[in-house]
Amino acid sequence: MKAIKTKFIGPSNVKGSRIRASEPDGKSVTISYSHELNGDENHLAAAQALCKRMNWSGLLVTGWLGGCFVHVFTGKDGPITSPSISPEKP
Repeated sequence: MKAIKTKFIGPSNVKGSRIRASEPDGKSVTISYSHELNGDENHLAAAQALCKRMNWSGLLVTGWLGGCFVHVFTGKDGPITSPSISPEKP
């Protein structure tokens, strides 16, 4: 079972805000923050981008883990999806 961690990266003098998705083996994808999406949707988009890069499919379950989102596969086949996410963040 694979887990994906997504984390917000604030803007710098050169780049805008981004979301980085990473997995335990060190593979990662960083996407630009889309202001057309809300924060939760941006994190899910980053997780989906990593899944596409790794050629993974299945249902993702998403949760908040103090400072980052964590997305875990349930083992069910199908396209990469996730129920709506609205974690309680501080």
